[in-house]
Amino acid sequence: MLSDVTTPQDLDDRFRETLAALAAPPQRRDPARPVTDDTTLTGARALELFDAQATSRQLDLAGRWLHSFGEGFYTTGSAGHEGNAAVAAALRATDPALLHYRSGAFYCVRAAQADGSASAERPEAEWPVAERPEGERPEGERPVAGRPGSEPAGAERVGAERAGTGQLAGEPGGVDRPAAADGPVEVDPAGPGDGRVPGGPAGSAAPVAADPDAPEPDEPAGGAGSVVDRPLHPGYAEAARDVLRGMVASSREPIAGGRQKVFGRADLAVVPTTPTVAAHLPRAVGMGLAVERLRRLDTSGRRDGARAGSGDGAEQVSWPTDAIVVCSFGDASVNHASATAAFNTAGWYDHTGLRIPVLFVCEDNGLGISVRSPKGWVATTLRSKPGIRYFAADGSDLVRAYEVAVEAAAWVRRHRRPAVLHLSTVRLMGHAGADAETAYRSADEIAADLDRDPLAGTARLLVGAGVATGEELLARYDEIGWQVRRIAEEVLDEPKLTVPAEVVAPLAPRRPVRLARAIADAAARATGPGAAARAEAFGGKPPELTGPLTLAQSINAALADGMLDHPQMAVFGEDVGAKGGVHGVTKGLRDRFGAARVFDTLLDETSILGLGLGAGLAGMLPVPEIQYLAYLHNAEDQLRGEAATTQFFSQGAFRNPMVVRVAGLAYEEGLGGHFHNENSVAVLRDVPGLVIAVPARPDDAAPMLRTCLASAAVDGSVCVFLEPIALYHTRDLYADGDSEWLAPYAEPGAWTGGHVPLGRARVYGVGSAEDVTIITFGNGVRMSLRAAATLADEGIGTRVVDLRWLSPLPVADIIREAAATGRVLVVDETRRSGGVGEGVIAALVDAGYVGAARRVAGVDSFVPLGPAARQVLVSEEAITQGARTLLAR
Repeated sequence: MLSDVTTPQDLDDRFRETLAALAAPPQRRDPARPVTDDTTLTGARALELFDAQATSRQLDLAGRWLHSFGEGFYTTGSAGHEGNAAVAAALRATDPALLHYRSGAFYCVRAAQADGSASAERPEAEWPVAERPEGERPEGERPVAGRPGSEPAGAERVGAERAGTGQLAGEPGGVDRPAAADGPVEVDPAGPGDGRVPGGPAGSAAPVAADPDAPEPDEPAGGAGSVVDRPLHPGYAEAARDVLRGMVASSREPIAGGRQKVFGRADLAVVPTTPTVAAHLPRAVGMGLAVERLRRLDTSGRRDGARAGSGDGAEQVSWPTDAIVVCSFGDASVNHASATAAFNTAGWYDHTGLRIPVLFVCEDNGLGISVRSPKGWVATTLRSKPGIRYFAADGSDLVRAYEVAVEAAAWVRRHRRPAVLHLSTVRLMGHAGADAETAYRSADEIAADLDRDPLAGTARLLVGAGVATGEELLARYDEIGWQVRRIAEEVLDEPKLTVPAEVVAPLAPRRPVRLARAIADAAARATGPGAAARAEAFGGKPPELTGPLTLAQSINAALADGMLDHPQMAVFGEDVGAKGGVHGVTKGLRDRFGAARVFDTLLDETSILGLGLGAGLAGMLPVPEIQYLAYLHNAEDQLRGEAATTQFFSQGAFRNPMVVRVAGLAYEEGLGGHFHNENSVAVLRDVPGLVIAVPARPDDAAPMLRTCLASAAVDGSVCVFLEPIALYHTRDLYADGDSEWLAPYAEPGAWTGGHVPLGRARVYGVGSAEDVTIITFGNGVRMSLRAAATLADEGIGTRVVDLRWLSPLPVADIIREAAATGRVLVVDETRRSGGVGEGVIAALVDAGYVGAARRVAGVDSFVPLGPAARQVLVSEEAITQGARTLLAR
């Protein structure tokens, strides 16, 4: 007996020994009957799930094989976790799923659920091939190692001898693949024979009733023979090809297109998640909340924000009204802050009476790479979560896992409340290909896990129930292994992403013409069919008639107009409801649009962004508020790792449009310290594809917010709308009482002409505007205009360039205005290291700018309390002196 198992060959050998030791059943059972007396799981359904588990196992072995000769880039597999096939079987193909990286069997079952009986739509060469005469090969098919009449393709890479670890299970000793036994069982290839849709969810149709008094048949119904000849579901081949394409970074991989190995496909309702531990759990909660809200509201335009694809005519993502969200993760992830936030948010909302139909699935193998989860810790933790129903099952026991999963899914679907399924599993072959688990695990521990191998457990179940013999299941396992190897060799020749443009294509689509058209359409609706509703929402006095507005008032009015134009839009965050925001920016919105669209959240930025992520994915247009920029850093990975990557890792098949309002930057008087005066935005600027808007003036704020909302709705953009706190209620520019920082709100008829495209700056000319160019943003705009007035008194003409957009940076405007004077002063209220000014200077250098340039920037320090803040922040005096120094050169 093997003392330990760490290689694919060892695992395969052990499985073969297990099947060889299984005694033949004394009687054969009709596959249409349950495999045991205490389950509804039939023999035919169990065989289908065995196929899914075997496909997943063979994919793991293929991944190690590909990696052994440098053609595979991912070896974190699902071996030991194949019990999640039962979870997939308990769900519907239309239940959105966010899966962790050990979900191979789940993905196979989901592909079969969505595929149905569509085998006729695929070429014979795809899957299965059991009916093909031995030695025949369809025209154009590559030779496959181990196939009769074929040379061992790939032998030049790994050798044809089984002694190396490159040998894949299913090709023992290099012999030909096993021939199917004679006398096939007559089972409908379109279904498992239990009255359900093939691969379909529990309860999708009533199972065939069995007469309890009927004698157990000696042969399977329909004739004598072997279960090996049952057609393998074409959905499993499709799933295998998807996974293998991901392993080799093929550009034909259906979801990420070679950018990342993820489980995901829009037509399977599987949402790709990044490998960041537990980061997808807050999004799942947001999806659950949004799915339930949309089910209740059922408004006509609610799905506009979620499209399968990025074109205007793309199919919209939509889930049934009784859908539930499933989210899987490992036991080590239970300890992550993101998981804690998700559980807490789900329970918090449940406690308030709001329903979130999410099924969390914790697959507990007891290890986080090499760190053990303390015995009993995971169960104790999950049981203690308030508002979340707890279910538990052994993932190595297919019957119990299936029955409990059916119960858990049905409970969530019926009650529309969150639950967690604690599925105990094992981890076979280590964490990944490079992990030598013998360095931290004993041989006894590894052997104990092998005794709980779920694939072997399902084989024992089928043999014990009289549905199959060990020999038949081994032949089936080998057939699947042969098919997986064939597909693996085929995908090796598929193209990879080879140029930068291909890689970044789905990252952040920018379609300025459509954006401008969306603004024009919104204006037309506001003056046409929506005019009456707009008048009512503003109490008969629209903002364009109320006189000049502050920055805060302008944003408030633009939010209201956005709510009127986007029925799927929702504003939420801490204190945004009854209070109207701590700065008064959302004042009155809840009264106008109701608590379903403007609502307070719990105090947790990770959860706020997670709610936005899920809501956008489900079809809403979320506008969450982060109360202070300093608090955003607690949850930044929700933007970087989840929000900004969704289109990138799904080629636009999934989007999470969102406009995150953040009150930030420094110079707020009356409240001190870096929590209320945070001047660092570097963490946002390096997130690819993120839109960062910084409106300084009221007459820019409204059109820029409209642009962000349109960009989210049209292109699926993730936007950060950074609002300078110190300018919220500022009224004056040069002197007390001059009201020159106020501005009128544009009437809808002027929205098109006043449209502010992404990445376009605003230029102010002071004096002759010929001597120096000041490039700035946010609070720097007001300070620079004041400094420019002082310089004008000295005869110095200044161009003040308000960037307005920190991403995409208005490079063309920067270069043009810099060249106009040949002297550039960058006024950057953020820090000298990692500040915005670095990007501006780099843009000038890249463009070949040869004039003079200087920076005035904040000191590399946190912003201290009280008057000390002035020592580390940019001042008007520093700007004026910086310009003079430039001119003195």
